[in-house]
Amino acid sequence: MTFDFERMIDRTNTNSIKWHQYPEDVLPLWVADMDLAAPEPVQEALCRAVEHGIFGYEFPNKVLLETVAARMDNLYGWQVSPDTVVAIPGVIAGFTAAARTVCTAGQGILVQPPVYPPFLSVHKSSALVRQDAPLRMTAEGARLHYFVDMDMFKEAVHSGGAQTGMFLLCNPQNPTGQVYSHDDLTRMAEICQRNNIYICSDEIHSELLLGEGPACGQGAGRHIPIASLGLEIADRTITLIAPSKTFNVPGLFCGFAIITNQDLLKRYKETVEQMSLHVNSLGLTAAQAAFSGMCDDWLAALRVHLTGNRDFLVDIVKREFKGMRVTVPEATYLAWLDCNELVRASRITGTPYEFFLKKAKVALNEGKAFGIGGDGFVRLNFGCPRKTLEEALERMKAALA
Repeated sequence: MTFDFERMIDRTNTNSIKWHQYPEDVLPLWVADMDLAAPEPVQEALCRAVEHGIFGYEFPNKVLLETVAARMDNLYGWQVSPDTVVAIPGVIAGFTAAARTVCTAGQGILVQPPVYPPFLSVHKSSALVRQDAPLRMTAEGARLHYFVDMDMFKEAVHSGGAQTGMFLLCNPQNPTGQVYSHDDLTRMAEICQRNNIYICSDEIHSELLLGEGPACGQGAGRHIPIASLGLEIADRTITLIAPSKTFNVPGLFCGFAIITNQDLLKRYKETVEQMSLHVNSLGLTAAQAAFSGMCDDWLAALRVHLTGNRDFLVDIVKREFKGMRVTVPEATYLAWLDCNELVRASRITGTPYEFFLKKAKVALNEGKAFGIGGDGFVRLNFGCPRKTLEEALERMKAALA
């Protein structure tokens, strides 16, 4: 079966945040949803639900929880009971609930900037202290790579006068696209164990693994859920997943927390209930279709398309954007662009985000919103038809010229 990821779908007449945040002449490559249609099995399941005509209250049924558990086993060999799966409206709600479950007021929450912006504010809603353990960056020509500085990670634990209560991990990492290795995950988990710290792992991009070249497929299976490393680590971990990024259904607000520690699971469920985190019934329908396996051929083809877009972007930046550097993401459809040299050379005035918005009419994400290490950067969403990506890069190149 073939899948057409080059089909241009007009979203201007919809209520899309991505396409209505900016004027009509701006090409949006910012917020993390793709300009690609969801797979047919998901669309068909939603059509059947709509045709039924009644949209009453629903809870995740046994089949859905079994489907989520089975997917963890099929993908990673991680065996979890369906009873350990909790439906949530998405990962932001999920890690907010996690912080309220495992932390007490005044404790610390450890994050690794540059990172998904909601990570940087979750401490505010729970009266916690944010503790930053910035990732380290290295460059090879125009290509950037990020890694965990374990010494800095250790120093951030119990810093700022606060006892660290939770480490909020982003794996695969947003915005860098890094997939953490077994060694990195083990070392971070061991530090957390020694210091009595819970882990909440946002693994929403875990199925969007990219290949190592045009053929793709080589990236499949590299993701490791940190909770799968051992029973003691799993005992202190809340894992968050969702079909939203992988199958492009973010607006249906459905995700899952997996918690194998029965006491922690009970406490988390109580927090979810207290916060009234009810899940959209159509989101449950889409999740069942997405995780059932019926969409896996579509997903394999999507990875090939995204890998091609990534390689095209990296090659263009290297050849035609002198002074700009870019990550080569191992996962996600998000690239992280370093424009600091262009700013220092006065080829960009103001922030890169402002420059490309005004001069190129391309909307990207403002780098400083991702915390320490984000100044002078922008995040670009390449989850789109190639033609859209080409047009955006042409506009950006013309603006710099």
